[in-house]
Formats: sequence, C-alpha cells, structure tokens
Amino acid sequence: MQNLPTALILAATITLAGCNGDTSDTPDADRAEEDAAGQLATPSPDAPVSIIRADIEQPEAREVQLEPLETTVGFPEGGSDLDAAALLALEELAGSAQIAEDSTIILRAHSDASGSDAANARASEARGEAVRDWLVENGVSADRITLIAFGEQNPVEPNALPDGEPNEAGRAANRRVDIEVSLDEAQSDAGEPPAAED
Repeated sequence: MQNLPTALILAATITLAGCNGDTSDTPDADRAEEDAAGQLATPSPDAPVSIIRADIEQPEAREVQLEPLETTVGFPEGGSDLDAAALLALEELAGSAQIAEDSTIILRAHSDASGSDAANARASEARGEAVRDWLVENGVSADRITLIAFGEQNPVEPNALPDGEPNEAGRAANRRVDIEVSLDEAQSDAGEPPAAED
C-alpha cells in the first residue's frame, strides 16, 4: 500500500515524458515550416504566435465607412480670437479621419444680436476667417473650405429674455462657427449600388 504513491508518481512521470516526444499526430501548424530551399526553418522565440488556423477560411474585414463630421467652435467672450476651448476643438478636428480625406469643409459663422446687422455680419465673418486661417495654417487646403457668414440670422439660443433683457448665456452660445466636413460622393456613397442608367 505504501508503494501506491510511488507508483502514481512514476506513472505520471512516464506519461509527461511521452507528451514531450515528437509524434506523427502533431498538427502541421505546430511543426517548424520549410523555407524556400526545402530546409526546416526554426521560428524565432520572439516571433508572434497566431491563433488563427490556416485551414479555416477567415471572414473578410469590413471597411469602416466614414460619416460626415460636424462640430462647433465657440466664441463665448466675443471677438474673433480663438480661445483654449476653440483651439482644442480645432486640434481634434484636424486629427480626424474625415479631415484626412479629400473632403469639403463648410464653415457657417454666426454672431449674436447685440449690434447692427452690418456689424454682426462682419463679426461672424471675422470668426469664420479665424477658423479658416487656423485650418489652412495646419495643413488643410484653402480650396476645400467654404465660408458662409450668417451674422445674427441663425441663433441657437434666444438673444433676449422674455422680459426683453439681454440673454447673456444665449448670446455667448450664438457667437460660434459651425463646421461641417462633408465627404466626397465616392466616399459617402461607398457600398451603395450604382444608380441605374436610363
């Protein structure tokens, strides 16, 4: 009975030793591959190991379709100087995949209603020019950019409170440049069937 543990250890050792031997049942993927000269190639110990089986067909990777991109650069303090938040928004935009494409960029520049129509048009145009100039200085072709100055025409918040007093928070939100990056037709229509010809 005392020999039973010794016998179990001996049996386990023999079994493990048999697992380390090279057998003909070892799959081809576990053996060293032959190189072009017909010699066995020794894989590098640092070489990555693939878990994808070569004998099973792998699905094709789907191409990711980019969507048009929209963002807003704010000028809450007025004027046309780019503040830290505006610069951060522009840096994120410049690093986007949409900007890397040959895309069209539309700048829609806005102001609040605190001045005359002419003054508000000039203020919105100056904001749009500041955004355009930053994009051009950071590698975007000026030919891709269209600037539209709306002045006070398209507020996102009321410029005045119900009692007629100025709505300062609303006016700050209205001082902005909306940026739309529209992908060209070839990119945005990718994957759609071609239109039937007449």
